[in-house]
Amino acid sequence: MLILFGFLFGGVIVGYLLRRWRVTWIGKVTMALIWLLLFLLGVEVGCNRELIRSLPTLGMEAALVAVVCALGSCLAAMLLWRWARRSERRREADAQAETGGQEAVNGPSAVSEEDGAKARKGALKDSLIIIAFFVAGILLGVSGILPVDLSQTGVAMYALYALILSVGFSVGNNPDIIGGFKRLNPRLALLPLMTILGTLAASALLGLLLPHRTVPETMAVGSGFAYYSLSSVLITEYIGAGLGTVALISNICREFLTLVLAPLLVRWFGPLAPISCGGATTMDVTLPTIIQASGEKYTVLSMFHGFVVDFSVPFLVTFFCSL
Repeated sequence: MLILFGFLFGGVIVGYLLRRWRVTWIGKVTMALIWLLLFLLGVEVGCNRELIRSLPTLGMEAALVAVVCALGSCLAAMLLWRWARRSERRREADAQAETGGQEAVNGPSAVSEEDGAKARKGALKDSLIIIAFFVAGILLGVSGILPVDLSQTGVAMYALYALILSVGFSVGNNPDIIGGFKRLNPRLALLPLMTILGTLAASALLGLLLPHRTVPETMAVGSGFAYYSLSSVLITEYIGAGLGTVALISNICREFLTLVLAPLLVRWFGPLAPISCGGATTMDVTLPTIIQASGEKYTVLSMFHGFVVDFSVPFLVTFFCSL
């Protein structure tokens, strides 16, 4: 984790030092790295024979858990956004009353909505490409033609480092972002708590409805917050491989829901929803997608959210597994 933060802040520093030269192609590099990471993830899934055999029986259950937990977190994020937005509207109204510039307020708003619509269309197109790369990785992994096990080469980790570096560079290279960070509503710092509460409430409800699962089991799966590697290992160790496989697939699905549906989540639940849905991944893998869908001013909030939720995963998963 410290290495990731090192690359992130290193990229911010380099981007800031080069802020006089706007590097417009860094966004394309970032998206290409996302495609590579998702392709490698697909290869890893395809190479896991046990996981492939379990998909018909456990896949639907895992997908259901992912959707319900993501929905619970998005609803909690929407409540927080509505509460925080009221204070923002009051501040905007006060600023408007002081300046008396009605036209100045309306002008940028219209431009912002138009830019947001274009960003959502672009993000949806990118999501389809992401799915294609993931499916291609699965097919390649299932084929068994790879001469080496890519999961043991460290390629994915190096690609992740490069992704975080490029994200940090894009943040530091944009001088307008810092001003947006300063204007971020302090109430939004409660977002990690709302994500945890919304996810746990939804997973507990699902545990009451599934006859073959207990409430602690579904809450343990939900507590992965898209951190599929750690949560699945912990659940397998404490409960068994069956539920561990469900946790793996479910949290992979939650990560993909964020990558694929981020623009729609913004439209339905507000700009905080993709961050909440992304869980522990919002400081790395899903961060570029969140920035595209919600806006660059939520970068710091997204990283803070990912750090807090990521830190909670081992504690919550082991707690619910022990019940």
